[in-house]
Amino acid sequence: KLKPTAVAEYKEIHAAVWPGVLAALERAHIVDYSIHHYPPLQLLIATFKYTGDNYEGDMAKVAQDPETQRWWNVTDAMQESFEEGAEGSGKEMPWWTSLEEVFRFEGKA
Repeated sequence: KLKPTAVAEYKEIHAAVWPGVLAALERAHIVDYSIHHYPPLQLLIATFKYTGDNYEGDMAKVAQDPETQRWWNVTDAMQESFEEGAEGSGKEMPWWTSLEEVFRFEGKA
């Protein structure tokens, strides 16, 4: 959930994501990553595709990346987690809530 006072700053920083953060995502086989904002509820919904074969291992590498950790320190401060007890991205308790996929249509390749 985005803090109402941080909307402009959050959009501004995401208009120029740090290259090291993008490189860490790329190394972790993350593609087609997007974050959507629903202003009436200040919701942030992120989606991405994972193309690797060791999701937990790749996400652990992202969490260990120093530039990604600095990025999370900045962007987590702009948010409130729905996860009770969450302390921040990359910590033991997840910061973002997982959503159940109820429909997908990929169409013809």
